[in-house]
Amino acid sequence: MESSADRVVAALHTVDEKVNAMRDQRLNDPDSFGDKIFKSVVPTLAGLVLGKAFEMVWKKSVGRKAVRADGTKNEAAEAALGIVFAVVSAGFGALVSQLSGRGSKAIVDRRHARQAQGK
Repeated sequence: MESSADRVVAALHTVDEKVNAMRDQRLNDPDSFGDKIFKSVVPTLAGLVLGKAFEMVWKKSVGRKAVRADGTKNEAAEAALGIVFAVVSAGFGALVSQLSGRGSKAIVDRRHARQAQGK
């Protein structure tokens, strides 16, 4: 028959094994803190810059179509163009995020490969 002290010791051993596994995972992770920051900041900044550029281009080209020749706004056209802008902008943002995320990961992976060759 197992005593409560034996169960507590077994539970502590289980926790100890999990902590050791997490420590090993962290120590064996090739990405440094800088790599992790780089991988998250690059897609964010790329999305911000290219999103603002897309918005400016949209307003200068398609966005002006909601204004009538007399200078008043066509509310129906403005609402429709607003919906189209939201859909196209979301798709563009997702594409930019995916591509810049892949690019930043590729840059970090190349750096790791060069470091491994140098060792």
